[in-house]
Amino acid sequence: MLDDATTAQQPLSRLPWEPGVSKPDPILVVDGMRKAFGGLVAVDVDHLEVERGMITALIGPNGAGKTTFFNLLTGFDAPDRGSVLFDGESIDKPSPHTLAQNGMVRTFQLTKALTKLPVIENMKLGARSQKGEHFFYALLSSVWGDQEAQIEARADELLTRFQMGHMRGEYAGTLSGGQRKLLEMARSLMAEPRLVMLDEPMAGVNPALTQSLLAHVKSLRDEGITVMFVEHDMDVVRDISDWVVVMAEGRIIAEGPPGSIGQNKAVIDAYLGVHHDSALDIEEEEERLAEMHEIEADE
Repeated sequence: MLDDATTAQQPLSRLPWEPGVSKPDPILVVDGMRKAFGGLVAVDVDHLEVERGMITALIGPNGAGKTTFFNLLTGFDAPDRGSVLFDGESIDKPSPHTLAQNGMVRTFQLTKALTKLPVIENMKLGARSQKGEHFFYALLSSVWGDQEAQIEARADELLTRFQMGHMRGEYAGTLSGGQRKLLEMARSLMAEPRLVMLDEPMAGVNPALTQSLLAHVKSLRDEGITVMFVEHDMDVVRDISDWVVVMAEGRIIAEGPPGSIGQNKAVIDAYLGVHHDSALDIEEEEERLAEMHEIEADE
């Protein structure tokens, strides 16, 4: 019998392992996206498609442009050029709250919990289209009272699912780093998203909570929610991802199932350097040592 991950990967099993490959049913399509900071090109992505209902990992060495790319996709930064289609609709120049209303939500490497609010209030903030957010309606509890009760019930249901029900009244500032990650993921589901973007969801999380987070990410896929996440831990990537996209120096250099990435020469070169498997001759070694000494002298 096939396990859930193998079953999920079947629609992608016949795809070539190459950057920019077309997917059978993409929920997100990126074309010609570029972002530069001064003379530094942080993101230069020709084409990328993210398959619907799958878990896609975005990996790459430090400085590859992964978080900047996430910021561009989710409206926290504006590209110099490029276009994005989300579920067939253009989301050029989006705002984060508009994307959230339309079903794309994200979490952050450094969590954004409101530390001076209780956990339950943090959860309720994630719900979409709240009537009480409008000034005049806020004066009429009869207009928003029933919806508020439904939102709180939904929040309690998610806290129970994430095993945080006992902390509903605690201030978010008292939570551990791992618990804040759980809270942020649970809060993202209050928006009933179609696509969840997770920026290093396992960073700084102890091993016990890591397993809990991994199980919750897999459960999102089981519910038909598309997940795209940035991660450095390759054990995590192999465990939960259906497809892996590799960035280096702002570009997409490889795509494929998790098992293919470790065999890809471009990926190995990006992580270890293009000369990682060749010995230096004496002259090259002396040149590199001289360069290092010059750098140290300048510092």
